Amino acid sequence: MSPKKKKSDAEGTGGGAADGGEFAEGARRVYDELLARVGEQAPQPRLAATRRAAELLGDPQRAYPVIHVTGTNGKTSTSRMIESVLRSYGLRTGLMTSPHLTRVNERIVVDGEPISDELLVANWDDIQPYLQMTDGELTAAGEQPLTFFEALTVLAFACFADAPADVVVLEVGMGGEWDSTNVADGQVAVFTPIALDHTQRLGSTVDAIARTKAGIVKPSASVVSASQQPEALAELQRATDLTESTLAVEGTAFGVESTTVAVGGQLITVRGLAGRYDDLLLPLFGDHQAQNAAVAIAAVESFLGSGSQALDHDVLAEGLAAVTSPGRLQIVANEPTILVDAAHNPHGARALAKALDDYFQFGRVVAVLGVLADKDAAGIVRALSGTVQQFVVTSSDSERAVDADELAAIAVGVVGADRVVVETDLVAALRTARDLAEETEGDEPGGVVVTGSITLVGDVLALAQAPGGLS
Repeated sequence: MSPKKKKSDAEGTGGGAADGGEFAEGARRVYDELLARVGEQAPQPRLAATRRAAELLGDPQRAYPVIHVTGTNGKTSTSRMIESVLRSYGLRTGLMTSPHLTRVNERIVVDGEPISDELLVANWDDIQPYLQMTDGELTAAGEQPLTFFEALTVLAFACFADAPADVVVLEVGMGGEWDSTNVADGQVAVFTPIALDHTQRLGSTVDAIARTKAGIVKPSASVVSASQQPEALAELQRATDLTESTLAVEGTAFGVESTTVAVGGQLITVRGLAGRYDDLLLPLFGDHQAQNAAVAIAAVESFLGSGSQALDHDVLAEGLAAVTSPGRLQIVANEPTILVDAAHNPHGARALAKALDDYFQFGRVVAVLGVLADKDAAGIVRALSGTVQQFVVTSSDSERAVDADELAAIAVGVVGADRVVVETDLVAALRTARDLAEETEGDEPGGVVVTGSITLVGDVLALAQAPGGLS
């Protein structure tokens, strides 16, 4: 591993503007001040701190209706789809997602664009007295000051109120019940597939994790869920009953009717809560993205018409066609094709493997793999092993990245030594993977997929965006 200092959990590759503009230095200052707080991988299981800071600000999270999104995989893609469709209806939207890939601005999106450095700095400076007052109260009570994610959540709330947003889509950071975003009351609560992840903090069973995530369901909410394992669905039903909410589940209330591979993505037909929508272009790959789209459509139907009024087909089509989901089966180079995908648990890796099999015709697939310390590395390798012929093991520039040699030993234990190569340097790993991909036999070209952690994907995207790209 390079001797340079590794980035912290939240750091990505920077907080300032890519063009070094007038406000870039201020944006970097904001990011540094956020990083000085406890990192988001060590969240405090509390809401009172964020609630107090928001209260001092006048509760900006109550200035707009909220669609709240949680789950294990697919949260960001689903959130981006919901936001894009709402924006196609002419609504001024706010979107908070996490983590970021290359710049912290990505996490706070207004009307489809990451917040500008100028507005990031202005809003951050405006809320400083209230964050400091909250920090002082917490410290006096013997508690931890506001964390990175708590302060970022308050900042996002303030940015959306300042915009002002007509509707905000909030992605949960971790869990749900005690996640700082949960100080907002979502009139629509959305659940993407729930599986094992963050088990040290959320619980070691699917039902325990689902119970924590179900904490975002507020009284009389509209609850929309992807298809779930029975034990997870039972927890969502319980939360729905306790809050006198309504529950619509994929497979019964709505679902994907068909999907066909198309240039740049897929054509999908979806049976929604209130209408059927034929031949919608979704510019994303994978059946899992079609399922995310079905959940997003049902969420928008619930928000705009309480689930009883069909969406305008043309407006919906426009919104879905404009969707992007960086870092999710995203092509970043050609000859050979290099894709990045943020799958970081076995459930996500299985979806990735299926998408590679169904949507791409590679004669040989080589994975550049880097995994963070709290993840099921063996499970990820096992999920990919039927699709990936060779694993080039490396590590991202994160302080939590598993050492490449340690990760290689795990991979060897799953697929054998003949399918594993170690390259501690990321650029060298990409070069090796490209060479291996080009060794394919037959007419079909080989491909490279970079996966295993969001931080690794962020590192590769930064390389792709740098002068000269990945050439």
